[in-house]
Amino acid sequence: MRGVAFFTLGCRSNEFDTHFIAHQFQLKGYQVVDFDKADIYVINTCSVTAGAERSSRQAIYRAKRLNPNSLVVVTGCYAQINPQALSELKEVDLVVGNTHKRDILRIVEEYLSERKGKVYVDNVFRQNSVESFELITYFEKVRPFVKVQEGCNRFCSFCVIPFARGKSRSVLKEKVLKEAELLAERGFKEIVLTGTQLTQYGWDIATDLCDLLKDLVKIRGIELIRLSSLYPSEISQKLLDFVLLEEKIAPHFHLPLQSGSDRILQLMRRDYSVKDYVHLVEKVIEKRPLSSVGTDVIVGFPSESDKDFEETYKLLSQLPIHYMHVFPYSDREGTKACKMSRKVSQKVKKERVKTLKSLDQQKRAEFLKKNEGKELRALVIEENMLLTENYLNLEREGYTSIGELVRVKV
Repeated sequence: MRGVAFFTLGCRSNEFDTHFIAHQFQLKGYQVVDFDKADIYVINTCSVTAGAERSSRQAIYRAKRLNPNSLVVVTGCYAQINPQALSELKEVDLVVGNTHKRDILRIVEEYLSERKGKVYVDNVFRQNSVESFELITYFEKVRPFVKVQEGCNRFCSFCVIPFARGKSRSVLKEKVLKEAELLAERGFKEIVLTGTQLTQYGWDIATDLCDLLKDLVKIRGIELIRLSSLYPSEISQKLLDFVLLEEKIAPHFHLPLQSGSDRILQLMRRDYSVKDYVHLVEKVIEKRPLSSVGTDVIVGFPSESDKDFEETYKLLSQLPIHYMHVFPYSDREGTKACKMSRKVSQKVKKERVKTLKSLDQQKRAEFLKKNEGKELRALVIEENMLLTENYLNLEREGYTSIGELVRVKV
């Protein structure tokens, strides 16, 4: 019996894909083993930043060092975007793009018997449905993540994801509802809806995210629905009104900002202004005051000046956000930003990342203080470990009913 090990980098979509691929191998009799004991390695890569690609290569090198005779299969976004570079690495046996992920088992078995072929990558924009995986539920402890959408129709100037994941495709609403009903029957209280660009759900199947949520909240047993990242300008008034009024929707909203400078936002091809973003956050806090608002920020975008960064810092320091994910800009081949001049030095980017991460710690402390004394719903994710509806991790003695939704005072 051959042992296969998996290593996943990047986003939730990759976690879903790895879960699916591993299940296919297990059905065929393969044994999923620890990384240091495998005959076959499947490295599911990320390409969103240069750092992610570097980590992907490090995983590849490590696999071959552990077992020089192993079969190393590289898949994911890095494989989709730059298969030539990966195929030239002596440690890589097979390169399988996102277009062929569902066929990895077949490709591996053909290679083992015939030793033919090395690169399997097609044009990702030819995919017209979520045909690779249909609907996958990935479990993080006792929280099911339900992937309902794949791809993105928006081409921000810095982002390589559309080239790696293709255009937006949605899972049929009936399939999502059936999955949620099955999860409710199994006793799960919270589900997390996710996708590459969740706010584009339904664009290709004559529905939208709001209509999906209106049906999901009717399912008995599901008490909390958490949403993954929401693109600010794609949140319709109908959707905003619903999520701010419906108690079953968790008061936790991840709204990527990327920059607090209107000039940089325009260069990024983000179709909202700082004023639009501020209005959105203020509306959320006005209607649901204890909401956790998270954001993403890119520092060091080409031509970002000290003034641009100061605008970003000032905005974030004043906004009632809970946390931020901070990333240094890195060129992604094929994007418009890659060709822009006036690059920011690595030294300056590191300094700006450090500054914002310090602000992030301050914001997290302020949000915790704001919630002190408040009673919140919380999921018991481990014994004596809780995750509140507004994304606070609490350690509290006496909570042993893992998977239950309880009320707790902060």
